[in-house]
Amino acid sequence: MGIRATNYMITFPNAKINLGLQITEKLANGYHAINSCLYPIPWSDILEVVPAKKTSFAATGIEIPGKSEDDIILKAYRLLKKDYQLPELAIHLHKLIPIGAGLGGGSADAAFMLKHLNNEFQLFLDDEILEGYAEELGSDCPFFIRNQPAIVTGTGTKLEPLDLNLSGLYLVMINPGIHVSTKQAYDGVSPTPADVDIKELLLSRDFKGWQKDLINDFEKSVFVKFPELGAIKQSLYKHGAAYAAMTGSGSNIFGLFESKPSGFEADLSHCSVKEFIL
Repeated sequence: MGIRATNYMITFPNAKINLGLQITEKLANGYHAINSCLYPIPWSDILEVVPAKKTSFAATGIEIPGKSEDDIILKAYRLLKKDYQLPELAIHLHKLIPIGAGLGGGSADAAFMLKHLNNEFQLFLDDEILEGYAEELGSDCPFFIRNQPAIVTGTGTKLEPLDLNLSGLYLVMINPGIHVSTKQAYDGVSPTPADVDIKELLLSRDFKGWQKDLINDFEKSVFVKFPELGAIKQSLYKHGAAYAAMTGSGSNIFGLFESKPSGFEADLSHCSVKEFIL
């Protein structure tokens, strides 16, 4: 099958936040079972792909650790190329989503690459098939195929769509520039069976209940190692956040506000601050 590209392709892989994250079990294979809600947010990288004589990958923006030839975007390309006659491509990523912050940026980049290749080269793969490919790349990758709110269980690859709409809320993202590795985060948790129904709690839209029971299990140990992160969360509450938490296993702290927030910048002048309307 001959596949031809247009002259120009560009897409915008977006980040996610975790609304609650329960570590429920350590599995025999060494991985952990989780229970969480992933919610897409409008903070994006820029991924550009153009036809080329030889496949290449380049990145600008935030520095990506590791060798460029091992980047997860190239892994996504090679994964599909095994099964389809994809042409040579020049790939350029402008990285804007912080790394090691629990925002899923790398997973989004890979998933969007899969979707982009599928659409551009008319592979006609449905979402379920794309999710299967994405699962081979990483635990958060399948979520970004549909890119809609979902309850995730198992190792993070089992998805249940959730009819949760936070449109109109103000989202404040605080990045203190601390890198929390996934291994470091998991080393500090003790899995326990879920004692809160995250789905029911989320759909209640009861923010007081969220503050009390919608917990990220990583916070307990990560905040001990990095007290600044706990202080950031409390600062967001001090300035009127309806809900605040660490996202994923990374260091980014977010706050959800029902009205436009103000005043918190002075407390967090040493941090990178982004504001969005959902």
